[in-house]
Amino acid sequence: MELRYGLNPQQQPAHAVSVAPGPGPLRVLNGEPSYINLLDALAGWQLVREAAGALGRPAAASFKHVSPAGAALAGPVDADTAARYGLGTTAPGPLAGAYLRARDADPRSSYGDLAAVSHPVDEELAELLGGLVCDGIVAPGYAPGVLATLSRKRRGRFLVLEADPGYVPPAADSREEYGLRLSQARDDVPICAGLLTDVVCGELPRAAADDLLLGLAVVRHTQSNSVCYVRDGVTLGIGAGQQSRLDCTRLAGRKTHTWWMRRHPAVRAMEFRPEVRRQDRVNWQVRCAEGDLTPYEAEALRGVLAGPPPSAVLLPDGGERQAWRERLTGVAFASDGALPFADNVEHAARYGVRWIAEPGGSIRSDKVVEACERQGMTLVRTGLRLFRH
Repeated sequence: MELRYGLNPQQQPAHAVSVAPGPGPLRVLNGEPSYINLLDALAGWQLVREAAGALGRPAAASFKHVSPAGAALAGPVDADTAARYGLGTTAPGPLAGAYLRARDADPRSSYGDLAAVSHPVDEELAELLGGLVCDGIVAPGYAPGVLATLSRKRRGRFLVLEADPGYVPPAADSREEYGLRLSQARDDVPICAGLLTDVVCGELPRAAADDLLLGLAVVRHTQSNSVCYVRDGVTLGIGAGQQSRLDCTRLAGRKTHTWWMRRHPAVRAMEFRPEVRRQDRVNWQVRCAEGDLTPYEAEALRGVLAGPPPSAVLLPDGGERQAWRERLTGVAFASDGALPFADNVEHAARYGVRWIAEPGGSIRSDKVVEACERQGMTLVRTGLRLFRH
């Protein structure tokens, strides 16, 4: 398979070759993939396939730069998300709903994403993608007429990839870096309920277990170090590729806080001028939710709103923002590696976390348990590290 270019435009030529006899895991139906497109598609497909298989519901992910910006299972689309995407009172179907929930986890990062879904794409999802800035999709199939709909997007350049659900990957993974070939056994331990049997402290309800399983599927296909906050089958914040696990926890926590603050009545009440595009509206809502507008941004915001900005969106962190953040609860937290210090638990508690899944095995694991008990959290040790590099 010839690629448009490698990681960067100057890296040409670039191509992909199946390492096993027969067709590879993906087939190009429309567009020309780049090196990163294929990395996103391969990781995205594995994530949604694994999540859907473990939880028995359609799954979707929004991928950017080889890590998910968001992931979700099929489920109710809240009023805030429905309004943002112009759904009105019509509830979307399971697959479109899963993708909307995944994309809305971090809609600023999902701009220009590669979508991944676990089930064949229907006309509803295809029409939805037509109105979004999305560069491509990977799915196990497409309903009749859907390929023609998608092929019109981006002036015919929209990337459509078909994954083969029956594809069996080789037993070993390998790659070449700077003239050195690295090889390892493929990590094929399934994400399943059996990983959540070692409940060290607290109780684990079924809904929380489902959220932890989704979180584990997400961190398995996210650049390490990685952690994930999940609630009701939706990722609220994903921390990827940080050298410090605490930095991962704090980064994902800030994203979780932003997700929650976007649902504050003051942010939802913002009325934009008619000419302001959807993505610009989304970006402004995110910035107001983050709560650290620069003086220039505060002035620019007044230029895009139909009226004065609600005072609460200009408040610094603390006060009303803190009171709203404390209303967030019922959040699950998954980590791809052992929590090395209790500080991860203390920071996670700021964002409504009540259930944690991590491999265990840190020399300070007893301190992690003490922190969970102090915060009233449930701790589950999976015994499974899920690093990805």
